[in-house]
Amino acid sequence: MIGTESALVLFSGGQDSAACLAWALERYPRVETVGFDYGQRHSVEMAQREVVLSAVRAHFPAWGERLGPDHRLDLSAFGAIGDTALTAERAFEVGARGLPNTFVPGRNLVFLTWAAALADRRGLSRLVGGMCETDFSGYPDCRRDTLDALQTALNLGMEQAFVIETPLMRLTKAQTWAMTLGLGGQALVDIVLEDTHTCYAGERGVRHAWGHGCGACPACELRARGWREWEAAGRPALTA
Repeated sequence: MIGTESALVLFSGGQDSAACLAWALERYPRVETVGFDYGQRHSVEMAQREVVLSAVRAHFPAWGERLGPDHRLDLSAFGAIGDTALTAERAFEVGARGLPNTFVPGRNLVFLTWAAALADRRGLSRLVGGMCETDFSGYPDCRRDTLDALQTALNLGMEQAFVIETPLMRLTKAQTWAMTLGLGGQALVDIVLEDTHTCYAGERGVRHAWGHGCGACPACELRARGWREWEAAGRPALTA
């Protein structure tokens, strides 16, 4: 059912944010997107964002009518202080605190704060992100309690009533594939396979069964494992 609220989707151009975009387009009459350029080594995702958005408009006309402007925000200064495997050429490994070195400290907090400022100016009430506790890669800013605390702070600080939506929070990656099928059928699954980008290494030259990527970084391993589990289960559809 289409509600009366409006949404701003944090859209990276990856699998999870594509699923969240479809989820929002099914629910809200007005949806805008925002992407963040923070100096990520997999900057190809910024180019793929436009490819995915164009494909969604072409294959889903009803969604296209609800899909408004896309916004691109420059956070390169923030990325420069992160000193992580997502912003510098280094091996993927677990750091001294037990966190993967792909963790960019405060990234989701910064993203959502900037998104809220944009949403305030654009008159958008829902902030939609692909954060997930079930399959997350050890990132504390993907936890729902972190996002609940941030939602409270944003609403107090901006005198707003934002709701941070996380439709993937309790889903495995296999269930995200199933949700994608349930939302947009094989056409949406094909867009995710061909056009989205998840690989931390920025590799798009190799096309695997689950999509493009190096196949070895944590993001590729997670995406590939979810695909295998979904296929093993008979490719069910999940209605979100």
